[in-house]
Amino acid sequence: MPLLLVTFSSAWLFVTAAAVAAYLLLCVCLWRFQARCIFFPTNTIERSPADLGVPCQQLRIPLNESDGRPQTLDAWWLPAHRENAPAVLYLHGNGDNISISTYADQAVRLRNLGLSVLLFDYRGFGRSDGAFPSEESVYQDAESAWRYLVEQLRMNSEPAFIYGHSLGGAIAIELAQRHPEAAGLIVESSFTSIREMARYFTIFRIFPLRHRLRHHFDSISKVPTLKVPVLFLHGTRDLTVPCRMSHELHAAAPEPKQLLIIRGGHHLDNAVIAGAVYLDTLRGFIDRSGPLAMVAQMPNCQSPTC
Repeated sequence: MPLLLVTFSSAWLFVTAAAVAAYLLLCVCLWRFQARCIFFPTNTIERSPADLGVPCQQLRIPLNESDGRPQTLDAWWLPAHRENAPAVLYLHGNGDNISISTYADQAVRLRNLGLSVLLFDYRGFGRSDGAFPSEESVYQDAESAWRYLVEQLRMNSEPAFIYGHSLGGAIAIELAQRHPEAAGLIVESSFTSIREMARYFTIFRIFPLRHRLRHHFDSISKVPTLKVPVLFLHGTRDLTVPCRMSHELHAAAPEPKQLLIIRGGHHLDNAVIAGAVYLDTLRGFIDRSGPLAMVAQMPNCQSPTC
């Protein structure tokens, strides 16, 4: 009997030690490979600008030199039908690249609203140069693209908006915080912070996230300082980012602000599900958010909550 107790005790200690070692190893991996859990770039180009069916130019946006080697970002420029039209910088999500239909179709949709559209790939995505992305690098890429839009493409100083989808929404909030001169900010299907997103996915709750996160995308702490009109959009059936997070971002943002909740919308199809309501909301926001409208309060248009 004593021998059995010793054997059982030894086995229990071995299992416990192995479990602790595995947990510590997972913590190290979470720290070391965290970016791989956030960014999912692809380099396969599914379509070219010529396939969009609208005038589109392929551009290279210069970055600061790294190790003496010039680097550029792959970008597409969709000029509006008319001159002096407002422009928008499109910031896509954490996966694939600008050639996939989700991003390219949305760029065309924005152009059809009367906007000139600049969309680009972060470094490491598509044909853009650079190593695997990080939070800081995508902020730098957005800054480079904004300056290129403002300094090179806006020939007649028309208003410029910032639009971000999902992770791009977090990047858009950071960029708008840096550039209060932007005409307006549109944030679709985005989240409050990476920490809250990790808590949303139950598997990550076992880790000490407060001390293990290297990438934060802490939008909820930034939106209260915004000085531009902002429009939040989200679908009630979004299983990737919970709809409540747009409610929280909207509640924390100062006026003028607007929230459109799209009943039945998922993470990628709000424009399709909402149809004319989606387009009319964007059009109305753009019309109200020009330089002459900055002093006016925007009505708080909100559909039933999710």
